[in-house]
Order: sequence, then C-alpha cells, then structure tokens
Amino acid sequence: MKIGIIGAGNIGRVLALRWVERGHEVLIGNSRGPDTLAEVAGETGAKPAELTDVVRGAAVIVVTIPEKKVLNLPAGLFKDVPETTVFIDTGNYYPRERDGRIEGIESGMMESAWVAQQIGRPVIKAFNNIYAAHLRDLGKPEGTPGRVALPVSGDNADAKAVVMQLVDEMGFDPVDNGSIDDSWRQQPGTPVYTKDFDKEGLKAGLQQAERARKPQWSGTDKSPGSFDHPA
Repeated sequence: MKIGIIGAGNIGRVLALRWVERGHEVLIGNSRGPDTLAEVAGETGAKPAELTDVVRGAAVIVVTIPEKKVLNLPAGLFKDVPETTVFIDTGNYYPRERDGRIEGIESGMMESAWVAQQIGRPVIKAFNNIYAAHLRDLGKPEGTPGRVALPVSGDNADAKAVVMQLVDEMGFDPVDNGSIDDSWRQQPGTPVYTKDFDKEGLKAGLQQAERARKPQWSGTDKSPGSFDHPA
C-alpha cells in the first residue's frame, strides 16, 4: 500500500518506520521540503518528497502536524486526491501550550472534525492518545496478553477498517470508538489519553470519559505559552 505522511515529527517518524518495515511504500513530507528530511529517511526508510508527491496516488494520507499548522497546508493540496483515499488525523489540540485558541474547537467542534473541515476531507482519528516512544516500543503480536489497544474514530466504515488494520500491523489492538462526533473520548484530558490500556481497559476508559473540555485543555486570552509554561 502507498502511504503518504504529512509531518515528520515524532509520531510521523514512528508510523513511517513501522509501515516501511511491514512492506508499505511510504512517502513523507513537511513544510520545509524533502532536502530537510535526510535524517528521517535514514531512520525510517521512508522516501522524502514534496507534499504534492506525498499525496499523489496514496491509498492512505496521514496528517500528523500541529493543529494550528493545518491552516498552513498548501491550497488545493488534495484537489486531485480520489474520494476513496483514507485520511488519518493523529493531531491533538494544545491551546495553552502550542496552538493558541481555535474558536471552532473552543465552541464545541471535535478536534478532528475541525481538521476535516479545514482540509475538505473526512478523516479517521487514530494514533493521537499514545506517546511516540510507546508507539515505537510497545507493539506486540496479535493475541499477546496485555497487548496495548488504540481507539479509532470515524464515519466511514471502509476507511475505518483500513486504519484498524494499520493499527494492528503496528502491534496494537484497534478499538472502534464510533464516529468522529465520538472522538472526544480519546482527546487530551480523557481517561485514555497517554494511558497504555489493553482492549478491555481502553473500552472502559472510553466509556468513563466526560465530554466537557477541562480548563487546562481550553485556551485563554493569553494563549499560547509553551509546554513548559502553558498560558
């Protein structure tokens, strides 16, 4: 499968590494151009490319960039991408630390619904609730007792099935978390965020989540600060 990854941060690198290992053709790009990705290519085996080439012909496109930078993606980047292409959003909204206030999200829109609105494509939310190091190191074969599980949210059953297969290939149990409107259950501040639960523990944590956004995950009039000094 050809997979295009937009963003070469921690999560993007791990996804590239593991999917290359499993035989997928992986292209990776960022806003600064492929010449800046030699180290990433060496670490992962993914092919650096311009964003237009990253998305061209990809069966799956992963958007794994800071929430605020979704607005900076090139206009028309996805105009020739087929409707059947699966889009994965791995992002989280960090208003006080990095992103500043995004009014659509602050007013109640789900984070990934906002991303989908900006890029003009429906997305599947996955890989957002686990540390990159754990995503790299904790994958286990299917059937292993205590195998870590990851939630997957989305509205298209076929697209979700593709993503759940990719989660399994990474060494994690995929758990269907419902629609994008249900994806708040896996956002920052919920019981499953950065917790390495097995399948039953993850399902329980998703059900225990409270929809109201906690104050530490909402922007202020001074946002953003930094991860060391949120504002």
